[in-house]
Amino acid sequence: MKTNRLINSIKKSALLEREEQRVELGFGTQLTGLQGRLVNPDGSFNAKRVNVSFWAWADIFHRLTLLSWPRFFVVVFLIYFVVNCLFSLLYMLIGVENLQGIHGTGVSDKFWGAFFFSAQTLTTVGYGHVSPAGLMASALSSVESLVGVLGFAIATGLVYSRFSRPVPKILFSQNSIFAPYLDINAWMFRMINESPNELVDVNVSVSLSRLETLPSGQRTRKYYPLKLERNQVNFFPMHWTLVHPLTEESPLYGVTEEGLRDSDTEILVYIRATEETFLQPVHARYSYRYEEITWGAKFRPMFDGAKVDGIVRVDVQKIHEFDKVSLN
Repeated sequence: MKTNRLINSIKKSALLEREEQRVELGFGTQLTGLQGRLVNPDGSFNAKRVNVSFWAWADIFHRLTLLSWPRFFVVVFLIYFVVNCLFSLLYMLIGVENLQGIHGTGVSDKFWGAFFFSAQTLTTVGYGHVSPAGLMASALSSVESLVGVLGFAIATGLVYSRFSRPVPKILFSQNSIFAPYLDINAWMFRMINESPNELVDVNVSVSLSRLETLPSGQRTRKYYPLKLERNQVNFFPMHWTLVHPLTEESPLYGVTEEGLRDSDTEILVYIRATEETFLQPVHARYSYRYEEITWGAKFRPMFDGAKVDGIVRVDVQKIHEFDKVSLN
């Protein structure tokens, strides 16, 4: 009995070994009915977590850090306006007569008088022509001053975090292509760093995602690494064309346009690099769906033929341009 138990414990499982060798990017195998992207063109994941806890949803600092600059300033202005309106109503509740210097008689005049006093108190400007009188007004203005100091400390931290967070501005070609390469064919795309900050030690990994039918008839999503001709460069001052040769070992070997469409193929690109100014690691994501792959094409050169002061110039806007050619 003990011998049988020992044999069962050391017996290898073919299914387990196969599962351990399966490539997994983090999307799982169950996304079979979704005819859509896994990674959006802006690099975000095409997935949304629902029913999260309140504290996870209320991570306001993280949300404000990731907002675009226009939206960030709109949110800051709205918060500033709402807080001032709230304190203005509180001043009116305890009586505007407790604010010396407001001479309006109508409700509107009193509200705007209290509003601008609140704005001056919140920002600690305090012009002095309006001042609190009495315990309630003085206590409320003291609380508002504290709220203003803490609020501007948080706003300062947000602005600093937004400026200090390195964001790579890598522009990808709108389409990837199947192109002739040496005496074979290859799948290619290209990219360029638009930011004035240089990137060094750039590493690129590419994976293929597609639907496949198991012997049981069940559809499952599988992932395969695509070996690049070169996946790492030390410097990235110009554009870079990434090449995956279509050899017999390639998961794309012998594919057709119909096959890519039927298998809902998407090619995922992940980039890791070091931002040279602050020596901080950065990363970027992109993907190409099957309809974004052009068959029989060749990228046009991006170098500007005219040299000025001996400097090689690269036309960034040409990154998307290609010519139709015949495959090998």
